[in-house]
Amino acid sequence: MSALRTTLLPLTRRAAGLATTTSKRAFSATAAKKGGHSPQYDPPTGWLFGVKPGEKYVNEGWENLYFYGFLGSFVVFGVAYAWKPDTSIQTWALEEARRRLEAEGILEDPDNKKN
Repeated sequence: MSALRTTLLPLTRRAAGLATTTSKRAFSATAAKKGGHSPQYDPPTGWLFGVKPGEKYVNEGWENLYFYGFLGSFVVFGVAYAWKPDTSIQTWALEEARRRLEAEGILEDPDNKKN
């Protein structure tokens, strides 16, 4: 019975659409590898972030760097965005029209105003 089971198992897996460990993946010459290490599942405890009421949450080493890094990058982005030069087409067209009208004498130059 054991020999029959070992010969039929690959056939039933193929028929059910399941991958076998001896088959090769499409587009790859290496065999499929399963994940290693221990399971990364933490069973639920019912407490928010796993901290019981009355206990103080202890920061992990990466949390401060992550928090201040994101906060700092948003501050730098905000400052850079606030003081960026105006490069819109409307501003350029308005200045170009003002220069042309001043060159033709239709509009007075605001720097040459009489006091």
